[in-house]
Amino acid sequence: MDAELIAQAAIAAAVAWGSGLRLYLVLLVLGLLGRYAGFELPETLAWLSHPLSLGITGLLSLTEFFADKIAWLDSIWDALHSFLRIPAGAALAVTLFPELGDGGMTALVALLGGGVAASAQLAKTGSRAVINASPEPLSNVAASAAEEGMLVAGLWTAFNHPLVFLVLLAVFVVLSLALAWFFVRAIRRLFAARGRPAGA
Repeated sequence: MDAELIAQAAIAAAVAWGSGLRLYLVLLVLGLLGRYAGFELPETLAWLSHPLSLGITGLLSLTEFFADKIAWLDSIWDALHSFLRIPAGAALAVTLFPELGDGGMTALVALLGGGVAASAQLAKTGSRAVINASPEPLSNVAASAAEEGMLVAGLWTAFNHPLVFLVLLAVFVVLSLALAWFFVRAIRRLFAARGRPAGA
């Protein structure tokens, strides 16, 4: 595969994946890269580098940063953003492949981008639902900080070592599916236990 195509695929995948974790931070990073680092944003994303857009995405990123540290607020925030992060991940992935035009390949990239965003959203929401149930706040803050560190490290890797990022992303998606399977089984066992008569 062409090195330039690998780099482009890694950036599109990283942006889709990051959208499932911290959509506003991803938009802010893209805007900052476009304005100050010479990263060539597609025409449809050029607005992200406008000072007004940077201010808005910066404010939203800051809001999410604090909301993510408060257990009950994080759970509400994640539930509301489940409807935004996945389609945004799909749309951003497609936008970063402007040469595709319309057709089957565009639909495929959208599905892949949405799937990657969904895997990140699923892993985040599922794991944080368990952590947020804990009465002490430190585990929630630590998990939030770990997500932010993982996002920054992932974006840096995608831009500097695209093939490494794609391999790590494949591992992440597999682990996310395993985590989803674990949560589904745990929820089924919980409902089954509640449905049994006392003493059964």
